[in-house]
Amino acid sequence: MSQPDLVIFDCDGVLVDSEIIAARVEAEMLTDAGFPIEAEELAERYAGLTFKDIMLAVEAESEIPFQASMIERTEKLVDKRLAAEVRAIDGAREAVARTAAPRCICSNSSQERLKAMLTKTALLPLFEGRIFSALDTASKLPKPAPDVFLHAAAAMKADPAKTFVIEDSVHGVHGARAAGMRVIGFTGAAHSWPGHADRLTEAGAETVIRRWSDLAAVLAALSEWSEVE
Repeated sequence: MSQPDLVIFDCDGVLVDSEIIAARVEAEMLTDAGFPIEAEELAERYAGLTFKDIMLAVEAESEIPFQASMIERTEKLVDKRLAAEVRAIDGAREAVARTAAPRCICSNSSQERLKAMLTKTALLPLFEGRIFSALDTASKLPKPAPDVFLHAAAAMKADPAKTFVIEDSVHGVHGARAAGMRVIGFTGAAHSWPGHADRLTEAGAETVIRRWSDLAAVLAALSEWSEVE
């Protein structure tokens, strides 16, 4: 394919540097509830998951019962911190604007949070009307379920096999691959860790970029490789 049918961008940790902010809040809440964990460890182990799924995973691991009300309290605090602190990742705006193929966002975050972050970072005009949340799907299943990716492809009239996804989390990579899409990993956000790129490649990303300035060349190269195959 000379040009993809669609390029899907994850939002948190790909377009906006929000993962580390959320991880700090979530780590504080889990620590206060009896499960000591640093933000960096939480980001490495659970990046890409909703806080509800993180909490369930921690409960299963630690056998510490958490109150369900902790989810709502944490989400509200994350929204407050994001409103004050979130920034676009360097080069994201320019890379998105240079993407010639149709583009959209697929995220586990809610529409409200996505629009708030994209408005604050001035990225919203680049994706207006093409923002898909897992909560919008019939199943409401978050990544690593493929549902939000398939929902977006159907809405954008794109062939999943001719769709590229930019993802920073193993769970996101798994979801995109399950949807039959090709994946480029991204490690340019503040929550990235040593071995991050290897984890994304092992999960199914064809290659990994750290700088947004590399996206156009990588997309072109992978598209040509597909044609040869």
